[in-house]
Amino acid sequence: MTAIVHHLNKEEFDKKLASEKLLLVDFWAAWCGPCKMLAPVIEELAEEYVGKVTVGKVNIDENPDLAVRYGIQSIPTVMLFKDGKPVGKEIGLKPASAFTKMVDAGILD
Repeated sequence: MTAIVHHLNKEEFDKKLASEKLLLVDFWAAWCGPCKMLAPVIEELAEEYVGKVTVGKVNIDENPDLAVRYGIQSIPTVMLFKDGKPVGKEIGLKPASAFTKMVDAGILD
C-alpha cells in the first residue's frame, strides 16, 4: 500500500470524518513556516500508519469554517479523530514522536 496524504476541503473532510475509524488531520496554511517544516513529518506518519490511520491536511485559509469548528487558533495544529470525534490534539511544531504517541493511543484505545 502507498501512503497518501489527502488534501481536504470541507466536504471531503466531512466525508472522511464520517467514514474513517481514525483520521489524523494537519491544519495548516501556505504562509506558515512551521507548517512547511511539519509537512515531511506528516508524510512520514502517513507512511508509518498506512492501512491504520487516514492522514489529511486542511488549509485553514481555504477552509476557515473547519478552523472555527475545531477552535484552531494556532497552526500547525494536528488533531486525531476516532469515529468522528476529536480524541487528540498537538499544537505547534513538534518531533514526530509527539504525533506517534497520540496516534498509538488512538489505535489502542
